[in-house]
Amino acid sequence: QGQLLAKSPPSLFEGQSGATPRGPIYSPPRRNILTDPLWPRRLAWHGSTPRGGHARRRDCQGWRSSGAAEGMATALGEGRLLAGHRHNCSTA
Repeated sequence: QGQLLAKSPPSLFEGQSGATPRGPIYSPPRRNILTDPLWPRRLAWHGSTPRGGHARRRDCQGWRSSGAAEGMATALGEGRLLAGHRHNCSTA
């Protein structure tokens, strides 16, 4: 509640110092994904290109557990939200 996630919207995308989360980020049911062992990879899944466009065939849309699809995601401590890397859509 009221925690600053980034200094500005551009800092999330451009790798400025404010892009590294400094406060907790919660998922339902109120688990801090930056410290909870339920979230071992701490990825932000976005399905976008580094410039913010749609990464076609890399967004996990339509993925099923038996599939081998890949999506774009970034480690939350990396500093650039859209500096994504391909990850299997089955990745926890």
